[in-house]
Amino acid sequence: MKATLISFLLFACGSTCDAQEYSPIKDDFAHTFSIVARDSTTGEMAVGVQSHWFSVGSSVSWGKAGVGVVATQSFINPAYGPRGLELMSEGRNATAALEELVAKDEGKAFRQVAFLDASGEAAAFTGEKCVEAASHLVGRNFSVQANMMLNDEVVPAMEKAFKENHDLPLAERVVKVLQAAQIAGGDIRGKQSAALIVVGAEEVENPWEEKKIDLRVDDHDEPLVELERLLTVARAYEYMNRGDLAMEDGDVQEALEQYGEAQKMFPDNLEMRYWTAIALANDGRLEEALPLFHSIFEEDDNWRTMTKRLPASGLLTVSQEELEKITKR
Repeated sequence: MKATLISFLLFACGSTCDAQEYSPIKDDFAHTFSIVARDSTTGEMAVGVQSHWFSVGSSVSWGKAGVGVVATQSFINPAYGPRGLELMSEGRNATAALEELVAKDEGKAFRQVAFLDASGEAAAFTGEKCVEAASHLVGRNFSVQANMMLNDEVVPAMEKAFKENHDLPLAERVVKVLQAAQIAGGDIRGKQSAALIVVGAEEVENPWEEKKIDLRVDDHDEPLVELERLLTVARAYEYMNRGDLAMEDGDVQEALEQYGEAQKMFPDNLEMRYWTAIALANDGRLEEALPLFHSIFEEDDNWRTMTKRLPASGLLTVSQEELEKITKR
């Protein structure tokens, strides 16, 4: 990556600046295909993207719960992200917000941008200088867009995949759209990175609550394969988190059910097996827990050491005799 582009990106990421303050550097470009989408049932909104470009998710994808999502690509102007979300949070719909920023942008001929607001309205813009094949398709609750593709079949394939996979959760649906784009030809240069964000339907008070899913594959031979794997892991940990909450509430049976679902998705994960064993022990089902504990300790003895520390924090509620039975070698 050239120094001029690095300087541009560092400067352009300032969220207080308007789009008209940037003009294109006619040298390096960041080309990609992406989707902005909304689940009509849950109201969740997402951005999914893949590119032959390092760490594409750090520049293309933007989202704010209860407000909208933005994908800014081709010759990226990062200001479209924070400024677009700001305008939509002030009451502009996706079309009005995008038109306002494009009108001020001296480099608009090089841009490709898509906005989607919390009502499901989407809007997109593809500048005349975007490298062929470049186009977008906008529908209710989605927009798909791509530039520098191998052929002009990529964008229609994305639209088709979005409509056909309506029964899937939004994140999984977006991954299917990206996979369809790659199958249709994808980026003419190949593939390197991918990203997926999902934000909720309602505005949140705390910034750490903004993204329900935030996954990035910055550099990989098969970024979509890795993105799909990470999404599966993320779903497994959602079950783990629900199990932990059930444990905090004293509902051991619910915790066991949630931990069990997590293990089905990620069976080789020691930690998921471990907290299942802890839940069983806390529920007085020590004989069921012991084989799990012993198999875990055989793979990594550090878990034995940690088990001895848990009673002091209240996370393991067994007698000293039972603790010794669990941790004996």
